[in-house]
Amino acid sequence: MTYSLDFRKQVLKSLANGMTFAEAAVFYDISPTTIQKWKKRLHSKTTRNVTARKITDEALRKDVEDYPDSYHYERAARLNCSASGICEALKRLGISKKKDLRTPKRLPDKKS
Repeated sequence: MTYSLDFRKQVLKSLANGMTFAEAAVFYDISPTTIQKWKKRLHSKTTRNVTARKITDEALRKDVEDYPDSYHYERAARLNCSASGICEALKRLGISKKKDLRTPKRLPDKKS
């Protein structure tokens, strides 16, 4: 959870009025490191600019084309990564596909 912008400004105003980092940390019950970070950048980050490291977009798209009904853990084994990494990469690419219940992976009905 992030602190409100008003609270951050209040802490920095206290520093400007002569309070030290240690005094402000004790008074506001926050870490001195947090106050130092706020001094560098007042507003919190809204997004993370992290590039894909392990799963390339082209490899994942080709895997989805070749194996459209695979589960995340199967794709992960083929692409040598984690199932949660596959899930995040598919979200990043905007690929969302519901399973087709008529696929060969479906277990036969036990009634038959």
